Amino acid sequence: MNIILSPQQEKFIQSQIAKGKYTNMEEVIDSALKLLEKQDYEQWLDETRQKVQVGLEQLEKGEKVDGEIVIAQLKAKLQQMREENLSE
Repeated sequence: MNIILSPQQEKFIQSQIAKGKYTNMEEVIDSALKLLEKQDYEQWLDETRQKVQVGLEQLEKGEKVDGEIVIAQLKAKLQQMREENLSE
């Protein structure tokens, strides 16, 4: 894979290497990708926490659905999707 960096990006990478934080460009890019992955995970975690909070608030209000009903609905939906895929 070839990557074309802007002059500003190249300058930043070279400055990180010059400071001794990294020994080469690959280490800089690897670190950047790990940070991006962590950021994506943290965003997913924040969204999940928000959904859990909404669910807890709904439970406190008495807004709930029996788990067995939900599982049955999901199984029916899955079966429907399988049947649709087989008919295509």
